[in-house]
Amino acid sequence: MQLSRGCGRDGDGGWRGLLLFPFSWIIPSIHLHLPALSCCPSAARPRLSVEHGENEQLLIPKTGAITYAAMSADSKKVAADHEEITPTPVYNSTADKATEFLASHRDADTSFTYEEEMAVLRRIDFRVLPLLLGAYFFQQLDKSSLSYVSIFGISEDAHLVGKQYSWLGSILYLAQLVMQPLAAFILVKLPTGKVIGSAILLWGASLAIMSACNDFPSLLGMRFVLGSFEAMIAPCCVAVTQMWWRRSEQTMRTVYWNAMNGVTAVVGSLFTYGLGHIQSDHMYRYQIIFLFCGLLTVVYAVFVLALMPDSPMEAKYLAEREKVIAVERLRANQMGVASRKWRWDHVWETMIDLKTWCWFIAVVAISIASGGISTFGSLIVKSFGYSNFETILFNIPFGAIQVIVIIGSGWLATRFQSKGLVIAGVSVFPTVGTIIMLTVPREQKGVLLFGYYLVSCLAGITPLIYAWQAQNTGGDTKKKCTSGMVFVGMCTGNVIGPLLYSTDQAPLYRAGLIADLIMFVTVGVVAATIPFYLMFLNRQHAKRREALGKNAQLVDESMLAKHQLDTSKAVELEGGHEASGSRPQRTLEEDNALHDMTDVKNEDFIYVY
Repeated sequence: MQLSRGCGRDGDGGWRGLLLFPFSWIIPSIHLHLPALSCCPSAARPRLSVEHGENEQLLIPKTGAITYAAMSADSKKVAADHEEITPTPVYNSTADKATEFLASHRDADTSFTYEEEMAVLRRIDFRVLPLLLGAYFFQQLDKSSLSYVSIFGISEDAHLVGKQYSWLGSILYLAQLVMQPLAAFILVKLPTGKVIGSAILLWGASLAIMSACNDFPSLLGMRFVLGSFEAMIAPCCVAVTQMWWRRSEQTMRTVYWNAMNGVTAVVGSLFTYGLGHIQSDHMYRYQIIFLFCGLLTVVYAVFVLALMPDSPMEAKYLAEREKVIAVERLRANQMGVASRKWRWDHVWETMIDLKTWCWFIAVVAISIASGGISTFGSLIVKSFGYSNFETILFNIPFGAIQVIVIIGSGWLATRFQSKGLVIAGVSVFPTVGTIIMLTVPREQKGVLLFGYYLVSCLAGITPLIYAWQAQNTGGDTKKKCTSGMVFVGMCTGNVIGPLLYSTDQAPLYRAGLIADLIMFVTVGVVAATIPFYLMFLNRQHAKRREALGKNAQLVDESMLAKHQLDTSKAVELEGGHEASGSRPQRTLEEDNALHDMTDVKNEDFIYVY
């Protein structure tokens, strides 16, 4: 628990925290439990407090803390003179917003049935999920627009030479890489729904403005701006998935919005096929495509700003009782919901967490391969001997296969609860496809195209890595920072990937394909290794629970499928009046689930493989 000095308020986050970060290793946070209230005047003594709106209340810690009954008579007299002690428990300054929300509803009827929970889940799926799908669709459509226009002569029209086209692909991810730390901070401090809507509006406007660019410097600058705003969307999608769904539900929801990559390949190819036939005396065809996609994105941003809720506690479309159910059902995640407080101890833990670096390496490897294929894919197919419009049409099955593989791999990972093995298995397909494209003569178009379609299976790996790291991270700031590190890895790979290719390598693109082959093997090996480390962490947590007098073995309710839940039992928000056949529900004071604790510090956290 942090102690603020003098009369000042606790400065555990915000810009003051950013300024103090370089000295944080010298001046560690102070953690105390006071045996009794200090007798010094309230204006002068140190205070343990928590902010609720504009009011500041005395903090009564839940563990190792004093209670009013335990005070000496003198202390009670001092307390009566200087402070008002409220009997209602107040949670510490690191408590999650969801804890405060549930505490404010402790006197309401808090039990709910399985059917009520499923009704709330359907409402969430029908409101939040479609908005996420659209956001990720337009993000992928807009950044992939460069690949769509590559076959319509953008290199000639914009006078691109050497690796300049490759840099147009890489610069977008370089911008995303640079913006990831700021994206993580913004996601902790600002309302998520407004952040998503604003980012969509700004990157859509950037793409529309890019239609006015007709040389390398202007295109490079606007691609950087486009990437800066798009840097928000993937972390936002992960944060929203963690905020609204149980861990057993998160994999498929993550898979659904990632499947928009494949949908974009299909729809974007059809858009390009139609728009590519437009002949204009004033605009190049790539400019027409940029303008169309950008304006369409701006229109969608208006709907997101109007309809996307910021959190389950602030969802206007849910009734008050539905909000309680939406929050309470997330307690089993042991991950928290939203704190809006930036914590530097979470940042440090993220940086020294071995599993975070494992996911970082895996996502760098797969992103190097996907970055090169996504930027040069159309040119590779064209090198097989197809015309411009044939190349566009042959990219439609590429996108359809991506959708099937993404959803199929997500289903397998959920069904068998083993993401590591599924990722390792999926990596075999692009490995084989790359070998085919490297070894088969260019005269055998059909076989080469088959190899190219096998490479499209790489799309099933990235969403599983996103879901895997999200399900195994607790604590609001740590969740955002871990996602940020994974997305830094994704951006790093996508910066490197296109640079391993060059238009000078046509028609074989041998150097780029060999690099991709190495990356596919790397990601398979890393993914197969991570589960062993997670098993070790689970054993460590079991030992800690046993040492604390808890049950060493816990049932991970967050990963139970719907058919495994008892449909007749009522779930209690507070222990005390449990339904027949149900186990007691721990109180908010006893449960770590909605307190802003990291997965490492929370001994009740169970890692999933």
